[in-house]
Amino acid sequence: MTPCRSSGATAVVETLHRALPTARTTDEPRAWQRMLSGRRLDLLDPSPLDIEIEDIAHGLARVARWNGQTKGPYIYSVAQHCLLVEAVARVRVPRLDRSRRLAVLLHDAPEYVIGDMISPFKTVIGDAYKAVERRLLAAIHRRFGLPAQSAAELDALIQAADHGAAYLEATRLAGFEAAEARRFFGRPPALSAAMERDYLKPWSAATAEARYLERFRKLAGD
Repeated sequence: MTPCRSSGATAVVETLHRALPTARTTDEPRAWQRMLSGRRLDLLDPSPLDIEIEDIAHGLARVARWNGQTKGPYIYSVAQHCLLVEAVARVRVPRLDRSRRLAVLLHDAPEYVIGDMISPFKTVIGDAYKAVERRLLAAIHRRFGLPAQSAAELDALIQAADHGAAYLEATRLAGFEAAEARRFFGRPPALSAAMERDYLKPWSAATAEARYLERFRKLAGD
């Protein structure tokens, strides 16, 4: 015999059931990422108001260059790479002003959201990712008082410094022979031995994050 539930008990159960949250589904995929700062950055329409330098530094310090295929006890992070590129740019153009140096430092900042896509994979998937990358970089520039799009000569400097840094990383950390690296990245930059030892010894994530923030604040005038 099935026990009879009292009307009072039934009412309580029904009240509790109504109070419980119901699962909601949506056909629309999520296009935003929640940051540790609490910001929600929309990748389809990124707002400068949702960008914080602490989120950028934290993310870049934990994104690996070369898909992690580098020597050393730590990954070689995008944050450390950006600092190396900015150092190479300073050697190439010693009188480069602070705002342009800041643009160099931020050149890979979108990777705190989209990660570091290695060149071979870019070749495989084509240019679809570039629209997202451009939107993010434009929003990052506006957030920190830079033109949404850099001048052509600054873009050329960033590309040259980026290739120089890639040569050094490839030969010192990623197992490339010098001739092979030269074919892909051009001639190596003329950095001092002390700078090479510093910027090409992989740092911990905490060190990379702190040094990126320190350099940003110096260039941004905080």
